This record gives sequence, C-alpha cells and structure tokens, in this order.
Amino acid sequence: MNRFSIIVLLLAGMAFSAVAREGYHITLKVPSVKDTMVYLVHYYGKPMPTIYRRDSAKIDKKGVAVFDSKDPDFTGGIYMMLLSDRKTFFEFLLDKGDNFTITADIAKLPLGLTFTNSPANDQFQEYTQFLKGYSAKQQDIQKEYTNAKNADDTAAIKKKAAVTAKELTGYRREQVKKHPGTLLSSIFGALEIPQVPEGPHYLPDGKTKDSTFAYMYYKSHYWDAFNLQDDRLIHTPVYDAKLDEYFNKLVLPWPDSMIKESNMLLEKTRGSKELFKYTLWWLTRTVENSKVMGMDEVFVHLVETYYMKGDATWLSSDDLNKYIDRAMKIAPNVIGNLAPEIKLPNLTTKKEESLNTLKAKYTLLVFYAPTCGHCKEEMPKIDSLYRAVLKAKGVKIFSVITEADEVAAKDFLTRYKLTDWLTAWDPEHTGDWRSKYDVYSTPTMYLLDEKKIIRGKRLDHSNIATLVEMLENKGKN
Repeated sequence: MNRFSIIVLLLAGMAFSAVAREGYHITLKVPSVKDTMVYLVHYYGKPMPTIYRRDSAKIDKKGVAVFDSKDPDFTGGIYMMLLSDRKTFFEFLLDKGDNFTITADIAKLPLGLTFTNSPANDQFQEYTQFLKGYSAKQQDIQKEYTNAKNADDTAAIKKKAAVTAKELTGYRREQVKKHPGTLLSSIFGALEIPQVPEGPHYLPDGKTKDSTFAYMYYKSHYWDAFNLQDDRLIHTPVYDAKLDEYFNKLVLPWPDSMIKESNMLLEKTRGSKELFKYTLWWLTRTVENSKVMGMDEVFVHLVETYYMKGDATWLSSDDLNKYIDRAMKIAPNVIGNLAPEIKLPNLTTKKEESLNTLKAKYTLLVFYAPTCGHCKEEMPKIDSLYRAVLKAKGVKIFSVITEADEVAAKDFLTRYKLTDWLTAWDPEHTGDWRSKYDVYSTPTMYLLDEKKIIRGKRLDHSNIATLVEMLENKGKN
C-alpha cells in the first residue's frame, strides 16, 4: 500500500470517528415486555418528577427497541428509560457518541440491568450497589436513634453516622481518582459537599474564636468540585438544588451580595451553553419573584448586564423585549434611587402638590384606589399606624388616588378619616406616576427619606414601622 493510500485511510478513519461521536445508539432488550412504547427521558436541572422526553421507540415482539440519533447538539447526562405505564423506569448514564446495549429485568429494577459495551454504566451499576448497602446502614442508624435511651447513646450514634457518611464521600472521591474526566466523576464532583476542617478556629489575633469560620469556609468552597463548564450536569437532578442552597441559604439577602454572587456564578458558567442558560434563568426568576425588598434591583442588573447585551440567545425577540420592558419600568424606582417627581392637584384644594417640595424626615408615598377591596382594609391600618407611631417619627403621607371620580374619592377620605394625609389625584390621567413607580396594582407604597431617596418599596402596615426603626438606628450608628 502506498503512502497516499495510508493517508486517505487515516483521514477516512478520522472522519468516521468524528461522525461516531455524534448522538447515540442504544439497543434496549426487555424480554418480559413486548409490543409497546418506551421513552428516553432526561432531567433538566431539577429532580423527579420534573423530567422531559428526548426520544421514543417501539419495543417489538422480541422485546427489543432501538434508539438512534445523530444530533450533533446532543448533551449527555443521567437519562432514563420510561415504559408506557409511565411508572416503570430506570436510570443510566448516556454520553455523546455512546453505542451500547441494555438488557433489563423489569422485576429486579433498579438492579436488574446489564450493559454491553458501556464501562461507564458498569461503574454506575457498582455505585448503585454501593448505595443499596449504604441505604441499609442509614436505616439501621435511624432505628438506633429511635431506640436511644440517653445522650451518650445519641452521641455514639452520631459518630457512627459520621463514619458512614465519610464512607460515601470516600467512595466517590476514589472513583474520581480512578476515572478522571468521566461523566460519573463529574456527577460525583457536583455532589461533593465542602468538609469544614475540625477543631477551633481563631481570628487573626490568635485568641478570639472565629464564630463565622464554618460558614465562610463552606460558602467559599461550595463550588470547588462542581465543574461549571460541563453541560452534562444540567441533565442530572443536582443543579437546581445546589443553586437553591447557595443563594437562599448562604448568600446574604441583600442586593449588593446577590449581584456580586450572581455575576460570579454566571462568569464561571459562561461558555457552557446549558449551565449558563439555566443559571441566568434561575437567578432572574428567583429575584423577580422574591418577597425580599430590594431584589428588583438585582433583576434590573441581570437584564441590563446580560439580556440587553445579547447573552440570552435562546429567547425570541418578543420574550427578550418582555424582560427589557419590565426592567425599564422597575429601574427608576429601585431602592437607593432618588424618587421621581410627582406633581398633581390636591383633591380638596385643587392646588398643585409637589412630592419634592414636601418637607418631611420620611415620606410614605401611597398609591391606592377607593374601589380596591384590599385598599379598604389596608388604608385604615396605615392611618392607625401613622397616628400611633409614624407621625411622631417625622413621617408624612403623600397619597395618590389612582382612579375614582371626585365624589367617590372624597367619600373615601371622609369615611376612613384620612384627613391628615396629603391626598393628590389625577382626574385627567396626565401624570406619568404609574410608569415612574411601576404602579400595576394597589395599594403600592414607598418610603422615602429626607432627601427623597427611596428606602423601601412594596410595603404594607406590618413592616413600615420596622423599616423606619432600622433607618433610625442606622443613622445613630
């Protein structure tokens, strides 16, 4: 064979190899099941029951089904075979380019599986066997807790539980050493929990115990073993729970902290298509729906920094514009911004009132409607709080009636005795206060300081006094 022919064959082999790495080819043999459908399903960030269908095939009369795909965008992970009863299923590892056979004994699931030409799943089966033994030990430990008679018994059981937990961690770490870079090793890394060093820990003076050491160590090492560039991990039931623990239990619920940590994680996932996408979606949804005051600032930051700069490539132009429009409505009234001016006629005197010229240590800006059922409950409570607590602290109320004719508006003031409020209204709907303050429902309330800087928003009668007290203490300190 001449040199030219050898080169041609080598190139052909390379091309074949490249093609072989696309998609997957799975032969499923289920002797006890015939002539029915079976589905290839997968996780996407969340655990069961949140799963998605990837593919389907017909189990023939011989109990055989074949799944074949040449999709170049296929991403591996933990996949499942789900039978047509939608109850019977089993998990296995599937990676790009895999070509193997599964023989399943349905009666023995999840252990009755045999894999041909899949070393990764052989390892996964070994892990499943290990977990079976580990689970049995855990059940025994729980029984011992139930039967514990005193504190000494409980302490001994805790030590035993710690040893068992270390066995699980040790098993996973050993597998990572033996099989670095594999899908299973990446999954084990994602499951890794930071182990806080034992013993007392001190501040730099060497004498004072550091009471925050465990928290700071755990948080700073939280993502160490998680490969945030491995998109296969999105198809496991791990990532959503990791995000939830980190941002809802470890990150301080302050806008600055959330922005800093969001940027950190998004930069670590940048370049990984699915993990970046899921991270940005999860963070955006979390802060947008958060009940914690000030999280709307984080939402605006995410939209301005990522969505408006072209990072959300998976969104249609219409969906992208929805995010941008929402952020633009929120941006002018995030906490820490100067409150936008409002100039409207006084309901009683017809004289134009200006929010900016109202002199007060604190201004409670209230948008409400006399026809709103919740307003009928909330406004009397606000007035009672104002007379009992807020007025003495230098608070004045600037209210805006969002809708109602003059008779109904004045009747509301008289009925609920809101005579000590400055009440403005906009009968001709000429003001732009609705867009400036994102008034899409009533009542909507903001607290402004002496300089008319927004210090609180989306308030109600239960938290206004607490916020004023916090601001007072902050000023003293």
